Amino acid sequence: EPVPPDLCYVNNFADPHRPRALRLPPGRGEELRRDMAEFVGRCRQAIPKAFESEEYEREKNRLIADLQTRQANEFERLQAYVREHGFTLVKAPGGLILTPAVNGQPLTEKELEQLNDEQREKVRRLREKLEKEMERGLRSMREAEKEIRAKLHELDARTVVFATGHLVEELKAKYAGLDEVIAYLDSVQADVVENAGDFRKPEEGEAAGPMALLAALPRPTFTRYQVNVLVDRSGSQGAPVVVESNPTYYNLIGRIEHQAALGAIYTDFTLIKPGALHRANGGYLIIPARDVLINPFAWDALKRAIKDRCIRMEELGAQLSLVSTVTLEPEPIPLDVKIVLIGNPLLYYLLYAYDEDFQKLFKVKADFATMLDRTPENVMQYALFVAAICRQEGLRPFEREAIAAVIEHGARLAGDQEKLSARFGEIADLLHEADFWAGRNGNGHVTAADVRRAIQEKRQRSNLVEERLQEVIAQGTLMIDVTGEAIGRANGLSVVELGDYAFAYPGRVTAVVAAGRAGVVDIEREVKLGGPIHSKGVLILTAYLGHKYGQEQPLSLTASLVFEQSYGMVEGDSASATETFALLSALSGFPLKQSIAVTGSINQHGQIQPVGGVNEKIEGFFDACKARGLTGEQGVIIPAGNVRHLMLREDVVEAVRAGQFHIWPIRTVDEGLELLTGRPAGERGPDGAYPEGTVNRAVVERLRAIAAAVKAEMPQPGAGRGDDKVENPASTD
Repeated sequence: EPVPPDLCYVNNFADPHRPRALRLPPGRGEELRRDMAEFVGRCRQAIPKAFESEEYEREKNRLIADLQTRQANEFERLQAYVREHGFTLVKAPGGLILTPAVNGQPLTEKELEQLNDEQREKVRRLREKLEKEMERGLRSMREAEKEIRAKLHELDARTVVFATGHLVEELKAKYAGLDEVIAYLDSVQADVVENAGDFRKPEEGEAAGPMALLAALPRPTFTRYQVNVLVDRSGSQGAPVVVESNPTYYNLIGRIEHQAALGAIYTDFTLIKPGALHRANGGYLIIPARDVLINPFAWDALKRAIKDRCIRMEELGAQLSLVSTVTLEPEPIPLDVKIVLIGNPLLYYLLYAYDEDFQKLFKVKADFATMLDRTPENVMQYALFVAAICRQEGLRPFEREAIAAVIEHGARLAGDQEKLSARFGEIADLLHEADFWAGRNGNGHVTAADVRRAIQEKRQRSNLVEERLQEVIAQGTLMIDVTGEAIGRANGLSVVELGDYAFAYPGRVTAVVAAGRAGVVDIEREVKLGGPIHSKGVLILTAYLGHKYGQEQPLSLTASLVFEQSYGMVEGDSASATETFALLSALSGFPLKQSIAVTGSINQHGQIQPVGGVNEKIEGFFDACKARGLTGEQGVIIPAGNVRHLMLREDVVEAVRAGQFHIWPIRTVDEGLELLTGRPAGERGPDGAYPEGTVNRAVVERLRAIAAAVKAEMPQPGAGRGDDKVENPASTD
């Protein structure tokens, strides 16, 4: 796209508090600044020389002499006139004094006191008459002085124009076609003519006395001719792309700085500083949405700039202060910019719902996915990304196997075999660390072993809590069995997220069943340690029991479910399958294999649904089994829908390949029962009954026994205490 113009502020000679904005072709702003500095320097040389020329002195002296002659003639005329009437004019510090005279000599005070009343009255009338004539004469002298002063000013102006006119014309020719600059140069020339005295050399002795201190200070006389280049586009290619990481009010809109001198604060147009909107004008501005919202006044200022399509610089101090202070009101600069807000989806939805301007101003929404499809094209792009980082950061080249290891890690971050993570910051960090280990190992290239070492070292730095949990499992403090069988007991798997690191560990889930009608009691929920999603899973489990076993008889039982040795919140439905197996084991009396851990959620029809964190769960149980010793019978039951999400550690993959560890995907509860009990789950026959020796048959029989026991304990209709009878049982409590 085309490079936008330079942005400048210059003095407004008509109103200095409202500086003018100039837009010039790229690079011309800095050029104008240099030209104006040179122009002032040449004026400071040319103007004093012009005023020191013989022609100027001769014309100036002629005008002054003419004035003196006219004033002298007028004074002589007035003197002759008043003498004819017995008065004379006396020059005094306060002006001309009219006083009676005899033979041209003024009367003394004593002589004036000796005059009688008639003489005094005559003197008064003559004085009034002469004073009127004197006033006319003095007015004529003042008009002559004014006329000569105007001619002197005109002489000075002609002299300045003669000395600087060619300089201005040179600049006009250089900036021909830029009407704003031409108009500015005309105003500069007019101001130079008007203030020519600033360019003349000071008279000797001007700074003597108490004013010497002030005279010694630098006088910003010529600051008004400077050009404040806000944005210089020289050397730019294309439209600017600006990222403002700290979008405060002043960083966006710009600011007007102040300087202190002799206890006073002052400012001028040269102290105007640009903001991100100035730098991005004509291009693109990228802003973190959260940061612009938390900075006071920044969000409203940004919206106002977009709506007004101009950058209006305003001092917050002047707006908020109770006392009005002198500041600048720079001319607004037209705004043409594309603004990109970066933020999370929640922030977008909140702004869309609660800020009526947001949907009008920011109409284009783009969601950035954290994953991309694992296609051959994207795999090649991943490899190219690795190569680009190596070139930019000076890293060692990555071997083919090393790039393959990076891609595998990207799939693990995505948690899907058919996806790759788009969190390229984490990938770049991995590349840097792998390069470090390649250097430590003395490799000229980064190998797959270096990449795996970097992954392992990062895990080692983050897994202290995981190590402590595995220790207490190995010590038996956290009671987990990885061998043998048990009734009503299953190994569940819990995921813990600690910032950027997630891990899992096994936990014992137990179920007990008794005769009663309380139903399935979730102990975690009763003590308020179960989250709503976990409680929902238990309710779905109860519904599944009714759907599976309560179609032909009432479902009467009292059962309780609990995570043993759990002292914190339990959330999520990924343990509902584990709880189901534990409960069915308690009902059927068939033990479950403790060498198998379970994860997955169920629906009301007994289907096993996918869950999250499946890789961490498998690895957590693998670590617990490895600490106790792998037997070749251990493994994890997962939902079949999670198979595509398997991106396991290399040691787990090797153990599975060697038959020391197993992963069983299932789709239904019955499939899991068969794996955990080693017995068939059983299907209903034509008569609606389950075959003998199956798990489901045992569950049904236990439920019937519990129902019969509960029914036997219930009071019979019509039975009373002693001889009493209940006449209407339906009406009693």
